Amino acid sequence: MLTLLGETLASRLFLGTARFPSIDLLSKTLITARPGMITVAVRRPTPGPIPVRGFADMLEVLAIPLLPNTAGCHTVQEAITTARLAREMFGTSRIKLEVIGSRRWLDPDGVGLVEAAEILVREGFEVFPYMTEDLAIAERLLRAGCRVLMPWAAPIGSGRGLENRTGLVRLREAFPAVPMILDAGLGRPSHAAEAMELGFDAVLLNTAVAESGDPLRMALAFASAVEAGRLAFEAGLVAPRHAARASTPEEGKAAFG
Repeated sequence: MLTLLGETLASRLFLGTARFPSIDLLSKTLITARPGMITVAVRRPTPGPIPVRGFADMLEVLAIPLLPNTAGCHTVQEAITTARLAREMFGTSRIKLEVIGSRRWLDPDGVGLVEAAEILVREGFEVFPYMTEDLAIAERLLRAGCRVLMPWAAPIGSGRGLENRTGLVRLREAFPAVPMILDAGLGRPSHAAEAMELGFDAVLLNTAVAESGDPLRMALAFASAVEAGRLAFEAGLVAPRHAARASTPEEGKAAFG
């Protein structure tokens, strides 16, 4: 269980809903993984493998908390307009705010992100900003009124895991009371477990499940990894040592000769 901004969520695993080949597979995957929240990109209705009406019906039946997403927005105004549309469409003031810089790397535009966050917070949005591990940007987002941060692990869809582990540890330690959801670039369940062991509050992923050979089993694997990583963090991990340390005591050994 995770309590986030006063709401109790069923899991610390958050899932994206894109790239699934059918509504049936997406629905079964969500039922299997039981994520705490799902992201939904705001787009015009277009023909595709998942019909808009069927998608809306699925969301209503499953009743999983939604986090609409300004995915693919490259300017401040585009992100703001998309966020406003999302609030009207889904009836929630939560928004995962993306302002993308490079089209190749899909990295967050930190300056644009802060500008958009300031405007949306003033309009009553609860902004979940997709960011890098930059401490200065994190500080500015918090001053803007963001109460949750969503640093990336690696570029979106890359599956590379925690590329800048040191930077992420520094970010987590700098703002220990701020809820942080590690977002983007996770490719293996072990990546999710590692993030949770570092003290992140949740992880968000999409491609690693949707594009796997068996999304249902992969979703379950990630859900289990997230739970295991969180349990390890709460239990307290053993600090690494440079030398060996015997786990069996010397006292009481049999004496010879």
